[in-house]
Amino acid sequence: MWGWIVALISGALMSIQGVFNTGLTKQTSLWVANSWVQGTALVVCLAAWLLRDRQPFYTLFQVDGKYLLLGGVIGAFITLTVILSMDKLGPAKSALIIVVSQLAVAYLIELFGLFGMEKVDFQWSKLLGMIVAVAGIMIFKW
Repeated sequence: MWGWIVALISGALMSIQGVFNTGLTKQTSLWVANSWVQGTALVVCLAAWLLRDRQPFYTLFQVDGKYLLLGGVIGAFITLTVILSMDKLGPAKSALIIVVSQLAVAYLIELFGLFGMEKVDFQWSKLLGMIVAVAGIMIFKW
């Protein structure tokens, strides 16, 4: 149950953040807003690290699979693409498309066991669910 609650909060925060970031971009610029978002996230993470964690930063360079260090780079592009899509499509339509895209890519990652994730067997019900989700986008569009 806790996982569901956290996922619901995550989705809500993503939508709210997208709206905030889009509004900020309209009053500043795309890269100023993105820099602010990533910079303030860094400050919050460093504060949390000081208060709770204290794992040495050099452990970052000991991870297996150096591609795992690209999360922040991807995060900057996530912020960028959310801002652009919300500006062009509006919050509801862009959030719907983003979530379906996340679902499709996450399933492909599981299906093929990419990036060290455990491989799962193909299930027609999951493909059907994806088709229904895409149909939902079409219905929502109209």
